Amino acid sequence: MQATIKKIFERNARALKLRPTLGRGTASTSVRLVDGLRCEISDGPWTLNVDLSPKSGGGGTAPDPGVYGRAALGACLAISYTQWAAMRELPIDDLRVDVEADYDARGMLGVGDVVADYTAIRFRVTVRSAAPDEQIESVLAEAEERCNYLNVFKRAREIQRDLCVLR
Repeated sequence: MQATIKKIFERNARALKLRPTLGRGTASTSVRLVDGLRCEISDGPWTLNVDLSPKSGGGGTAPDPGVYGRAALGACLAISYTQWAAMRELPIDDLRVDVEADYDARGMLGVGDVVADYTAIRFRVTVRSAAPDEQIESVLAEAEERCNYLNVFKRAREIQRDLCVLR
């Protein structure tokens, strides 16, 4: 599997070197409120659901948005580590990323001077590999520099809102 990942990675990198515009695009996801606080998410062929727990006013029928945010970070890290391990021919027998996020719910409820945000995010990477620790650390660091969602969480960016009111 590692050889296949490396081959595809190298092919895609070559294509983007030759035609950088191939790597630019816009991803689009649609979220529709369907019942109480439950939302249905559509993105291409995928449909996901989000809800809040009953103690937060939801029906508890699906994961809350934070689950998907933490999952996006953990999965992106795991995928990046695996791709870069393949590129650098680092053997990985097992890989796990655990993500923890601290929060203060007062910000979401408008209580006090608290910003609605995570107060801290941590992730633990567990790797089973016969490679030397220095090589593992080097590949993980390289992967983290190029991990989309790690950068989304680390760097502020401009966000725009467009409003369409229907009557």
